[in-house]
Amino acid sequence: MTDEFPLVPAAPYGLPRVLALANQKGGVGKTTTAINLGTALAAIGESVLIVDLDPQGNASTGLGIDRRSRRVSTYDVLTGDVSLREAVLETAVPRLHIAPSTMDLSGLELELASQRDRAYRLRDAIRGLNGGRDSGSLDSRNETPYSYVLIDCPPSLNLITVNAMAAANAILVPLQCEFFALEGLSQLLKTVEQVRTTLNPQLTIHGIVLTMFDSRNNLSAQVVQDVRQFMGDKVYETIIPRNVRVSEAPSYGKPVLLYDLKCVGSQAYLRLASEIIQRERALRATAAA
Repeated sequence: MTDEFPLVPAAPYGLPRVLALANQKGGVGKTTTAINLGTALAAIGESVLIVDLDPQGNASTGLGIDRRSRRVSTYDVLTGDVSLREAVLETAVPRLHIAPSTMDLSGLELELASQRDRAYRLRDAIRGLNGGRDSGSLDSRNETPYSYVLIDCPPSLNLITVNAMAAANAILVPLQCEFFALEGLSQLLKTVEQVRTTLNPQLTIHGIVLTMFDSRNNLSAQVVQDVRQFMGDKVYETIIPRNVRVSEAPSYGKPVLLYDLKCVGSQAYLRLASEIIQRERALRATAAA
């Protein structure tokens, strides 16, 4: 299975690495992982932009972005009304910014149905990110050259998710340690392969992060074993445990690393960030060889 998704070279110099967090199943930890992985990457020195593509806007809320502040959103970016830079807002985390979403995204698929470039709207917006600063704009959000873009996808395989996959270098799959995990993974892998064939030949699976692991539950351990057997080294070593502090943090508009740095959830996301950086270094070394 893993041979179908070989590692790809790192993004060209000057472009951010674009990772789409995708899984058509809801409640698997996509948004939680986007928020806390972004925070962890920023904490170790990376400049990170989270692109919120879920109409529910939970990533934006979880980073303390009030809905009244979302005057420009990813909906406006995908309709072509503004550049991605114009949608970016700062968060309370240094080096972590977000392009927020609104419920307007819910109707985007119908609006773009007749547009020939409908699957590439986000890709084109991201391409102008590091080299396309808005003229006359001097605030820090527009001066930041991002090293990572994390795309928080909606829990469905619709045009918005296809846009994310067409724009991404790789897919990061949060996978809940539950009975139907592998069934949903198979469907997602088929979609990724379709996008590779038709829209983005360089797309690959960066890794699968197992979430909501409960050490008291024998089923969780069995799911971990089955997923590792099925996907091999595509599964990150780091496992995100069930942790009440991780669940509480969004209600305070904070990543768990700001809410409680010492809790097991925070420490797991820091390990995940380090593991992703290590994989990225291996990619760059392979590309340079």
